[in-house]
Amino acid sequence: MQYNGEENVKKPNILVTGSSGLIGTAVIERMAGKYQIIGFDHVGFPFPPPEAENVPIDLTDSESLARGVERLHYAYGDHLAAVIHLAAYYDFSGEPSPLYEELTVRGTERLLHALRGFTVERFIFSSTMLVHAPTQPGEPMDEDWPLEGKWDYPQSKIKTEQLIRQQRGEIPVALLRIAGVYTDGGDSIPIAQQIRRIYENRFTSHLYPGNLAHGQSFVHLDDTVDAIMRTVEHRGDLPEEVAILIGEPETYSYGQLQQTLGQLIHGEANWSTEHIPAEMAKIGAWAQGQVPGVDEPFIKPWMVDLADDHYELNIARARTLLDWEPQHRLIDTLPQMVEALRRDPQGWYEQHNLNPPANLPDSVPEPPSENMSRDEMRDEIHEPA
Repeated sequence: MQYNGEENVKKPNILVTGSSGLIGTAVIERMAGKYQIIGFDHVGFPFPPPEAENVPIDLTDSESLARGVERLHYAYGDHLAAVIHLAAYYDFSGEPSPLYEELTVRGTERLLHALRGFTVERFIFSSTMLVHAPTQPGEPMDEDWPLEGKWDYPQSKIKTEQLIRQQRGEIPVALLRIAGVYTDGGDSIPIAQQIRRIYENRFTSHLYPGNLAHGQSFVHLDDTVDAIMRTVEHRGDLPEEVAILIGEPETYSYGQLQQTLGQLIHGEANWSTEHIPAEMAKIGAWAQGQVPGVDEPFIKPWMVDLADDHYELNIARARTLLDWEPQHRLIDTLPQMVEALRRDPQGWYEQHNLNPPANLPDSVPEPPSENMSRDEMRDEIHEPA
């Protein structure tokens, strides 16, 4: 692959950190035809798509980052149309980790300092809607909604947003506060776990410690990439500092997802889900984790306190500034996720790094023929307009 020459000179340069990840890979594949993409990712991670040059760096190591930036400057000059900063630490274990500070917060600080010799038209930071305090159904939050990171991940994003504002210098920034990302194949850890519990008809698939009418916004990977691409394209039109919520305006409750998945997987239009007191749920989650020879449960005691949280988004700013709104809806994509499981159960479990149950079939049969149509199912679960 050539990194110099007339073709590359004509394309604006874009640096993507976390270039081997789910979003980074999709961004590169979508944008490489129009832009020259350079990917930064941790040494030892899979390479990004071949459309980008891979520059292995470690954001927790200033010397490693300096070498990567030197390569960037030597091969592509000192002008970047955008930096799409996706690299961050994320973990569902709930255990404290120094990487939230060293990678997400201080790694961003190192990157900003390393870019001081460059002209950067827009620094795009991948944040999360979880930096906001929860809301209530029917009361969508906007970008001015109070900030309240309730666990380590959103807390690290709040600190990083503040650091970017303080240390950006003359670099314009866009803070994209993104909802939970999913794909047609179910690449969303919470959704995949919910599908698994219902498919295996686990006892926990019929219990929930929070309000069943509460839920959170999601956004399809394709729509996420589209929002990032539009931010790049509008980089010169946006305010110097701007936060933008990216997600679907419809928020489906946990109860609605339970009903829909129960119908799609087992043909049960009324999948039973009972409320369980929070303290009992914490004890149960802890006890499950102590049983030898049994998979560590996904639901951890610390998650129980978040079960009531509701995230519903007002995306007016994204519509106005980016001319963006999602083209997918989670409720319409659930059948494709379940079909992926039905077609290849073993592959589905492998894709999501889950241990399959004993006697997993080669394929999952369709539910009974008396299923409701999707439109009837939506009426049954009172889907929001």
